[in-house]
Parts: sequence; structure tokens; C-alpha cells
Amino acid sequence: MSTKRFRLIGISLFVGLTVLVACQNNLTPTPAAATDMSSPVVAVTTSTPIIFQDTPTPSPTIRVATSQPPLEISFPTPGSELVPIWRPPLEPAPWALGPHDHFYFVRPILVNEVNWPLNDYRYGYIFPDTNTIHTGVDIDAPRGTIIHAAASGTVVWAGYGLLSGDQGNKDDPYGMAVVVRHDFGFEGHRLSTVYAHMEQVLVQVGQRVQAGDPLGLVGDTGFATGPHVHFEVRLETNNYFNTRNPELWMVPPEGDGVLVGKLTNTDGSWLTTHSVAVVADDGTFNEVYTYGPDGVYPDDYYQENMVLSDLPAGNYTVKVVYDGEEYDLKTTVHSGAISYFTFRGTFGYKTALPPLPDTSTWLVTPQP
Repeated sequence: MSTKRFRLIGISLFVGLTVLVACQNNLTPTPAAATDMSSPVVAVTTSTPIIFQDTPTPSPTIRVATSQPPLEISFPTPGSELVPIWRPPLEPAPWALGPHDHFYFVRPILVNEVNWPLNDYRYGYIFPDTNTIHTGVDIDAPRGTIIHAAASGTVVWAGYGLLSGDQGNKDDPYGMAVVVRHDFGFEGHRLSTVYAHMEQVLVQVGQRVQAGDPLGLVGDTGFATGPHVHFEVRLETNNYFNTRNPELWMVPPEGDGVLVGKLTNTDGSWLTTHSVAVVADDGTFNEVYTYGPDGVYPDDYYQENMVLSDLPAGNYTVKVVYDGEEYDLKTTVHSGAISYFTFRGTFGYKTALPPLPDTSTWLVTPQP
């Protein structure tokens, strides 16, 4: 199925359209929008999920940005009805072959449907001639397809107004959305996931869900021109300034791996919005862009600005054109694992993993 992409109109572009949206920074959140992640947690040094005990939820608050937010939600165009085909099952969740892996979440769309990110709408993608950033990944699916919870947790938002904090705001770019705050965290930080552009919401705030439970139906509400689910992973604070790349958190299909890269200029500064070609030995071609300059956040360990998931295990060539010269790297992707590389301008590539983080100053907060 071919899918035409259209540019999302970012928050900075529609501020003047309505008084309601123009005043979003002054909105007072409704009590239903539980977004405060202030519960005490445990800081750890491994990727093992932290299980949180049930504790009273503090009064919810919404943190609304005081400057133009780097929010970007995608625009897949409507297409013909998808015909389900066989797809490889996912590895069991949580999945972690390496000490810094954190594949905690199953896909929000079942594996017999298209369930991996659209190539042009990955995390950190910045649209040409704009300053808006895509803070999640988009997963195509037919209208009415069930959207499933990626892991167990509690629903803290259900309905319109996720960005503005006003549940009556049907012009909110997320459209009808659900946020689940999960029962576990990572290195002492709470985790939440976002599911946007629903046609119908099937849960309510305060409801407990398990991995795979229905949350809603795929639609195109909000800033979208075709049915799909916009999926975000948020670390600690539940807002779009605290997102992480979902491709580093969703369990890979059996037989597939993930390619992760940190690309910089020769002087060590970030190489932003730069094309990276990944070519398999059989000629299969993938193109991905490095993250935009602002509004996205790399993994604390990998410090990446490029991720390409769901790559069948095998041999690949990474191609980067820099200063008019092509630099090639031969690499191997392994099933269920992360393959890592760095690129530094005219110095070329390295494949060594990052050094271990210094944990001597980490604080441990006991659970209540």
C-alpha cells in the first residue's frame, strides 16, 4: 500500500487560528488529566523494569509549555483497506539481550497488521521548512482497528485536549487520545505511553489495563489526514518535552534487530536532519534521517540521534554522505539485539559501545 505523507501543522503554525488554541499556555487542567509523575521511585543501574506499588495518586497537574512546543504529529493519507498478512510474532516483553536494553512495550497494533513505524514519520523527524518535530512514531492501520495497551498501567487521560489540557478542545492536534501511566519505570523514572488520533476511546480515566487490552479504535481525529495511531513513550513527566524514541522501547519481531547510531560533525556537534542509507546485502534499501536540532531526547546510554528498528537479521551497509564524500560501514544486525555505531564527520565510523555511565552519584529513593 502506498501512503502519501503531508506536513503536520505544528503548534506554532496554528496559534493564531482560534482564541482557545492561542491561549493554551494559560489553560488550567481538568482533574481528569493526571499527568504528575511525582510519586517516589527507585533509581537503579540496570534495565530491569521497576515495579511500583499501588499508592494514592497525587492531585493531577498539567505542565503547559511557555514557549512554542516542538510537537509534531503525522499525516498519513487515507488509503485502500489493508489486507492482513502473516507477520513475525514479537519477542516476549520485556526483552533485553544487552544490559542497557529496555524493550518493555508490545505494539499497539496486533502483529497480523502493519505494526511498525512509517519510514517518513519516525521519532525526531523535522519537516522541511518548519521547526516542528515528530515526538513519536506513526503506525498505519485501517480505520476502526483496535489499539491495544503496550503494557499494564492506569489510564490517566482519555479523550480530547491532551496538549492543551482542555478536554472540550476538539481542535487539539492529538485528537482523541489515551495516556497510560505504567506500573514500572526505568532507572528511577516513571513511564507513560500515548495513543493518539483515535476514532473512539474505549477506556476511562482511572481504569486499570493490562498489556493487550483495547484502549480505542484507529481514526484520524486531530491533526491527521488518514487513519493511524501516533504512539509516544514519555519518561518521568507526562508531556511532549519528555519523550523518547519508541523504537528503542517496543519489542522487536522475532528475527529482527535494531540499528542505533550517533552521528556528529567532525567537531563533535550533532549532525542533524541528515540522510542515512541502510542497504541490505540483498539490495533492500532503507533511508532514515537523524533527529532534528531541538525538542527530542536521546537515550541516556546510547546518546543516539538515529534509530532504525525491525530490520531482518543479516548484513548491511550504512552509507553517509558528508562533505561531498560517501562513507560506508559494513555491519551486522542480530535478532532481538541492538547494533550500534558512531560517525564523526571526516573521522568516519566506530562500532564500540559507549562507556558505562558513572553511577556513583545516583541517589536511591526507597519505595513507600
